[in-house]
Amino acid sequence: MAAISRFFKNVTSEMRKVTWPTRKELATYTVTVVITVILFAVFFMVLDFGIEQLVQYVLKLGN
Repeated sequence: MAAISRFFKNVTSEMRKVTWPTRKELATYTVTVVITVILFAVFFMVLDFGIEQLVQYVLKLGN
């Protein structure tokens, strides 16, 4: 039981050391992540479309 109590005291101690982002920083980070995810999604969509077209072209050559 003492180990659990010590664990939570350590957690509390470490959480006091954390520097939390301001509202403006958090908004900036959130927008950055959302834009990055959208760009990656578009990139992989275009890549997938290109591979699909290439496979269809190769299959048409085989017929």
